[in-house]
Amino acid sequence: MAKIDEAKEMYGKMGVDVDAALEKLKKVRVSMHCWQGDDVLGFDSTELTGGISTTGNYPGRASNPAELMSDIKEALSLIPGDHKLNLHASYAITKEKVDRDKLEPRHFKDWVDFAKENNLGLDFNPTFFSHPKAADNLTLSNPDKSIRDFWIEHGKASRKIAAYFGKELSITALNNIWVPDGYKDVPADKIGPRRRLKEALDEIFTENYDEKYMLDSIEGKVFGIGVESCTVGSHEFYMNYAAKNNKMCLLDTGHYHPTEVVSDKISTMLLFNEYLALHVSRPVRWDSDHVILFDDELKEIGKELVRCDALNRVFIGLDFFDASINRVAAWVIGMRNMEKAILYGSLMPHAALRKMQDNADFTELMVTLEELKTCPFGSVWDYYCEMQNVPQGKAWFDEIKKYEQDVLAKRQKKVLLAV
Repeated sequence: MAKIDEAKEMYGKMGVDVDAALEKLKKVRVSMHCWQGDDVLGFDSTELTGGISTTGNYPGRASNPAELMSDIKEALSLIPGDHKLNLHASYAITKEKVDRDKLEPRHFKDWVDFAKENNLGLDFNPTFFSHPKAADNLTLSNPDKSIRDFWIEHGKASRKIAAYFGKELSITALNNIWVPDGYKDVPADKIGPRRRLKEALDEIFTENYDEKYMLDSIEGKVFGIGVESCTVGSHEFYMNYAAKNNKMCLLDTGHYHPTEVVSDKISTMLLFNEYLALHVSRPVRWDSDHVILFDDELKEIGKELVRCDALNRVFIGLDFFDASINRVAAWVIGMRNMEKAILYGSLMPHAALRKMQDNADFTELMVTLEELKTCPFGSVWDYYCEMQNVPQGKAWFDEIKKYEQDVLAKRQKKVLLAV
């Protein structure tokens, strides 16, 4: 008997339909973040700011649109399923210098063409960092009205670009706002900056767009490098703003206190909101944005998304950047692990488990959950990869090593010669 047949039989005894779980996974588009490929530098700046940091200097970093697209395409060839690409505004492709408040859809036409060629959706993020007018980590909350106005125009332009993505690709684009605003030391006034942020957001969201093409989300954070004492856009700020203004909250798995986990927040957020957005990274002590692993928290996120029947209500995006390892491999590891977590959650008899809980059959509940841990999940995952015509197991890494030798190493050689 083939491994997949054995797996189907074993899961079947637990009340799980493996084929139904695989069909569920096939419909999920995970948004792969473009910024892993070039250490978040983008094409309009040379320095990363805004309380964000990337470490390492692994050879072969993409330094232009052609290189970044090549690396993304290589990663996608090793990832099962059809997905989305998450872009920042700083990745505009222009022939002339265009400041961020003047960006237009046409500056992202090359990305739309790339998405069409590779059956991708596109998500978007205005870039409120790595810019001279964000030097003090104050953008939409800046006391200088001219600076606030600049970033308000950037926010408006970004929403227009995201709507263009959705219309061109017939896949709803998520436009996510995160700002680095805050203070290194204890500020004398907190409500003033938050009032300015609220008013700026109100202005950015003035124009209504068809939700079929674009949805807005807003992302909070505990703190960042250089803004340790006060983050203007805190979680409380954005949760209240979203609730009052019918916007979507985005929960980043690294943006909370070390003892908080996003998996525990998902059910509550879904109870009161039609949609939810996630940025999935792996915090080591805090928001260090490590490549996500198939660890306990990722499994819990996958289980929550499935048992809340929310895979069509949650926008799942990844957000990590590691310059100490092969950047293309980092994408593949993260994307495959996110899909594994969703599959893991789908291979559970949630209705039966819920009934045990409601009937206070906690002993059987514990026994069943423990038995599920040793079911042949790996055989089902390998079967899914085979169905999607991508390598199984570790075989995909052979292709990464070949790509590194044929492409990344030569790219690095050019860099060294230029120096």
